[in-house]
Amino acid sequence: MAKLRLLSRAHVQEIITMEGAIGILEEAFADFAAGNVTMPVRTPITAPEYNGLSLFMPAYIPGLKALGAKVVTVYKDNPAKFGLPNVMGTIILLNPETGAPVCIMDGRYLTAVRTGAVSGLATKYLARLDAKVHTLFGTGVQARTQAWAVAKSRELKRCLVFSIDDDEKKQAFAGEVTKLTGVQTEVAKDAENAVRACDILTLATSAKEPIIDGSWVEPGTHINAIGSHAPGMRELDTATVVKSKVFPDSTEACMAEAGDFQIPVEEGAWSPDSIAADLGEVVAGSKTGREADNDITLFKSVGLALQDMATASYVYREAVERGIGHEFEF
Repeated sequence: MAKLRLLSRAHVQEIITMEGAIGILEEAFADFAAGNVTMPVRTPITAPEYNGLSLFMPAYIPGLKALGAKVVTVYKDNPAKFGLPNVMGTIILLNPETGAPVCIMDGRYLTAVRTGAVSGLATKYLARLDAKVHTLFGTGVQARTQAWAVAKSRELKRCLVFSIDDDEKKQAFAGEVTKLTGVQTEVAKDAENAVRACDILTLATSAKEPIIDGSWVEPGTHINAIGSHAPGMRELDTATVVKSKVFPDSTEACMAEAGDFQIPVEEGAWSPDSIAADLGEVVAGSKTGREADNDITLFKSVGLALQDMATASYVYREAVERGIGHEFEF
């Protein structure tokens, strides 16, 4: 009879490290570039009578023996009606040899970490080696892991935080990031100067309209754009996309889901033919990333199931080795 391990959010938090997540994604993206990952497009199912959306994200990475799926649910009425989060995530891992389930784990914290980790990976391969200043738009859960990951990929001297939240929340977030990363973090007074001052710019917001102006972005900047992931939504203006060397997590996924790319195409200002490479191709060494210190490099991510399965497989292996979680016969 198959044994199934159950991992709660607390278990995942106990196990996962940003270094471990970046390392496992480096392997996964190289496999993806080599054509060794099976990953159907995410499948949405709506439950309009409950104001709900479910997203099913399967993937198989043979090199990591990672097979499974993440289910993300977005039920906007949950907090008010049921006292539950409006977004929840659950991951199931299967034994690729037998198909038997081996693990079910909470996916909320893991999703935040893997989203940060992919920006850390992009920063490792695309940012200037002498990058010292990181500007971060956003003060939510995703922004926290973005700050953590970028600080693992470059020796930063300073982090600037900008958001539309109230001053108390921004100051608290800056203090939390300083403690987490060891990088002195300050609240920026205005968006334009924060962008002009940075070597690395990360956008982790829920904005529907551009939050930066392309004229603010200085030569040599690396950009991680991870907040918007739906048609019609974008954090980047057209000018920023046009002036950048563009590296998506997946060209196919970004062209299907990212308003940051779709809107410039609709305007006739930009074409996906100008994409330099997918991130995995740079990681694998089959294509070139940054070529000069004055390049503006742009990493755009909409989130891929391979990130979830790779990170979940790493967490599961660690849990088995360290005896973490609850195991029972299924």
